[in-house]
Amino acid sequence: MLTVQELLGLRLGKLASAVDDWEVMARRLSELATGGGGAESAAVLKRRAESADWKGVNATVGKAFVVKTASEFDDAVTSAQSVLAVLRGALTALAHHKEEMERVADRAAKRNIRITPAGGAEARSPGDAAKDGAPTQADLLETMRDATRVLREADETDRVAERALRALARGKHDFSEVRVNSLDHAKSLQGRADADRWAKEVAKGGVDKWSDEKLKRFNDDLARYKDTPAFGERLATKLGAEGTLRFWRDLAAPAGRFSVVGPDRADILGDVQENLSLTLAGATQVDSPEMDAWKKDMIEAGGKRLPPAPGFGVGTPPYGFEVMTSLMHKGKFETKFLQDYGDKLLEHEKKMPPYGSWSYTDLNHPPGDAPNDPVAGFMESLGHNPEASLDFFHTGSKAESHWDYLVSHGDGSRNKVYTAMGELGVGGANRDQYETSLGHALESAAIGTPYDTDGPPKPHSNGSASFVNRLVDYYGSNPEVLEGSKLRGSMGNITADYMRDFQDGLNGERSIATHGSNANLGNLTDSTVRNFLGVVGTDPGAYGSILNSQQSTTTQLVDETFRNPHGLSEETVKDDLGNMVAPGADIAGIMAEARTRSVYDERIAADEDFNSGIDTAGKWVERAVKFGMSDVPYASDVAGWIVEDARESVVDKYSRDSSESAERERKDFLYEQRRSSAGAVFDSVYSAARQHGYSPAEAASLADTAQRNTKLHYDIARQDQGGAG
Repeated sequence: MLTVQELLGLRLGKLASAVDDWEVMARRLSELATGGGGAESAAVLKRRAESADWKGVNATVGKAFVVKTASEFDDAVTSAQSVLAVLRGALTALAHHKEEMERVADRAAKRNIRITPAGGAEARSPGDAAKDGAPTQADLLETMRDATRVLREADETDRVAERALRALARGKHDFSEVRVNSLDHAKSLQGRADADRWAKEVAKGGVDKWSDEKLKRFNDDLARYKDTPAFGERLATKLGAEGTLRFWRDLAAPAGRFSVVGPDRADILGDVQENLSLTLAGATQVDSPEMDAWKKDMIEAGGKRLPPAPGFGVGTPPYGFEVMTSLMHKGKFETKFLQDYGDKLLEHEKKMPPYGSWSYTDLNHPPGDAPNDPVAGFMESLGHNPEASLDFFHTGSKAESHWDYLVSHGDGSRNKVYTAMGELGVGGANRDQYETSLGHALESAAIGTPYDTDGPPKPHSNGSASFVNRLVDYYGSNPEVLEGSKLRGSMGNITADYMRDFQDGLNGERSIATHGSNANLGNLTDSTVRNFLGVVGTDPGAYGSILNSQQSTTTQLVDETFRNPHGLSEETVKDDLGNMVAPGADIAGIMAEARTRSVYDERIAADEDFNSGIDTAGKWVERAVKFGMSDVPYASDVAGWIVEDARESVVDKYSRDSSESAERERKDFLYEQRRSSAGAVFDSVYSAARQHGYSPAEAASLADTAQRNTKLHYDIARQDQGGAG
């Protein structure tokens, strides 16, 4: 594998010269083959040979030789153009990899980070750290992730190019007839060949006996080709739908429900499970008759139990749905396939007895606490396809039925069954797994991106915004169903993503611009929105997401207020600021009351959990800023100070060390949070005012007014949540 230093020092002059030489070679061979410019050519020679009146032995031997020789020029042109395509693709890709690594190295140097030859990251000398500041652990991890990714991609470019060139030069006596159009095309051709090879290996049987080394080689190819649909399509269609199911069943649980897999093997299987899921997801995106047949067959196989594998133990074999959904936790599966698959899955489950008859074979690796739940697995697939998830729960023809069965708590719903099981003291782990996965699906439908993406936020569509309105209405009207629920984490992320909509909904007639379509939360009763926020905020992770986004959004709204002409009167600016900070203060008060419920009243979480929630949800600061920066001409400068100011305020004002005050009364904590919330607003307004040219005295006056307004709305919000004055 290339090292960082080798990639940074890569000299591409010779490769560029080779590209130039092969451009000339391909052009000259093409002229010889086709007669460009009216010259004699192999094509003319072939026509003359075929039309000539050959006599004797020459009529067979001589004619065939001349015709074949002339035809070889066509293959020579194909080979030359293929070599040129590979070299040109390699040159472009390697230059890109080098430039990317240079950017990674530059960012690392500015953070006092040294990149190791293998792509690791470590702090530079103590002297540099003392002078310029030590890098954070997050900075080190980000640098390592970026450096190793670039190295891996560069190494893959080198591997694909080398293999393609060797294949083109393989024939000793003739030219290859295979045309390679690009480096990506070369990888697709290699992927099909490798898929054929692995399909033959699977067809031999006994995959559960594969050595760890062989399983690792298979996983390496899955990882290499997970973004190459040609590989996935060929592997899936060669195995067939049932063959795909049997293959994973035999690898993951050869002896059925009570299969025992050692920890090292389980780790390898976990990697295979993830990469096979990504591979099959990509395959379903391929538009081909063979893949269409595979998808149809897979859905039909879902409701059938697989035949027991050799050596199968006690219990019942798993259904096809159980096996396939264990391979749907990662990747974006094709939308229509998900709709059809999900419809049949739920139709099948609804026909089962009240407590189900799934085999609960543990097909997930490493094995977890919860049994394998095919509906939970399917929810994970929706969590990675926002369009399919929104259609499944909100806009599709069967969305109402899906909502009733999966989200609501009415008669005949999944949640109703879980409640009954809970009363019997069983099913807790299974319910947690289901709620977590359901949350991922609802989250992707709401925010319009996969729930676990680090990509940029998308403007909210009409469909997703109205879906959020329905979620808030349902859970805000029935907050008891979220008490202690694993859904709260995803609901917190949705709230953070729609923070402008929540602040707009709590701000009465004073509108706040939203990111895309407005969820129109102001159309709901005030208590519904507050109840929703109050119960969601009892989860430490949700609390952190909401507060980070709230502080960032409030800081941004303050900045927007100051973008008005400086000639406005101080009283007008104060009124505008009061309107902008009021809904954020409401939310801060609701969050404080929610935290006290968890820590002081119900004793279901500790201050350390909420502090951790604040630290780990820091991405919502930058994400919230990106929502409102599209119309700002100097966005990068504004975003920089807003992110820094908001992040510092959240960590400083809302984190709390309870080690010295474990026995303090809840009212003392709430008073402290009131002061911290007001202080965060004071800092935001003061910083924004100074950024926009106000004097220190003017900035302090404006900030003091906003701080008093914050305390007022904080108290109102707390009282609405049942808190004391």
